[in-house]
Amino acid sequence: MLTQQDKNSEVRLKEQETIRRGAKVAEIPTPSLLMDLDAMESNLRRMAAFFSGSGPKLRPHFKAHQVFSLAKRQMEHGAIGLTCARLDQAEKLVSQGIHSVLIANEIAGESKIRDFIDLGRRATVLVAVDNANVVADMARIAGKHKEQVNVLVDVDVRLARCGVKPGEAALALTQLILEKGLHFGGLMGYEGQVALPPGPEKERIVCESLQRLTETKSLIEQTGIPVGIVSCGGSSDFSIAAKCPHVTEIQAGSYLLMDSSYEPFAPEFRPSLTILSTVISKTPGERVVVDAGFRAMSGEHGLPLVKGAPGLRTKALNIEHSILEITDPTLPIEVGEKVEIWVRFLDQTLGLHDHFFAIRNGEVEEMLKIER
Repeated sequence: MLTQQDKNSEVRLKEQETIRRGAKVAEIPTPSLLMDLDAMESNLRRMAAFFSGSGPKLRPHFKAHQVFSLAKRQMEHGAIGLTCARLDQAEKLVSQGIHSVLIANEIAGESKIRDFIDLGRRATVLVAVDNANVVADMARIAGKHKEQVNVLVDVDVRLARCGVKPGEAALALTQLILEKGLHFGGLMGYEGQVALPPGPEKERIVCESLQRLTETKSLIEQTGIPVGIVSCGGSSDFSIAAKCPHVTEIQAGSYLLMDSSYEPFAPEFRPSLTILSTVISKTPGERVVVDAGFRAMSGEHGLPLVKGAPGLRTKALNIEHSILEITDPTLPIEVGEKVEIWVRFLDQTLGLHDHFFAIRNGEVEEMLKIER
């Protein structure tokens, strides 16, 4: 049985699907998610240019946009494959013709391991491991197909989340992987978003974290085991991680669409996402209310900013509405007008929408489906 929220989503989707290429932004029903194509393409080219040399390569993270056509554009601009967070995302990417995928996360349980092994027969799919029991399960379930099971040892370099300890613990797991007959692809270590602007302190933290990863690589290689892949990095520190010895690939993702909370830590990339809303109420000189709230955008990383309207400031997010304080009483804004609000946290906001509109010069160029 559909909930009221599901019914509202269906109605909104049907309204959105009536919008065609060339429609003006003002014609789009609200609330809707918009993407500035020029900003996205600028980000795409900038990152591609950085990785166009002979050093580490880019394996962008799918979760940061969840759109197949954008993943394919990243591949066309030099990416060696995609990173994703879940097995089902890897399955979808392979079905779309992307045949090098890293699941930068652990999987567990008989059914998921079996599905992963089946997928590995159709494409080069790697998965992170940090547990001896999972390695044993993979070997048992794979049977005679063990050599097709590609794994990276996940090393905890900073986050204290997933991963084995650097050094001897990582070596022991690597040796077990080989003893069980699986294919050891290399190492992965996610240092996490370093929430600092570019500068010496940020560089110190990233380099210290990734040194744990590269020292682990050296330890493993001293035993005669080759380490082909060293995967790490993100949008906030890609240029630092790429300079670290032995790193082979970077998992940056948020750079492509960027959001306003991440922008200070990766200032070379432009935010591209906004929520289009409509003013539904006005108290002159005090506030306006728009028809987009928590069900249209995330407030987890703070209140979002209003785009192109310095006389408005977000005061509160409610379930279906946002209250915008009028800080400039001369601002000409009335009920019925459209207002764009910068997306503050793109990962969570993408999960609230089925599509977004790709906008260029104030017109719709395309409507892109967001994969769940």
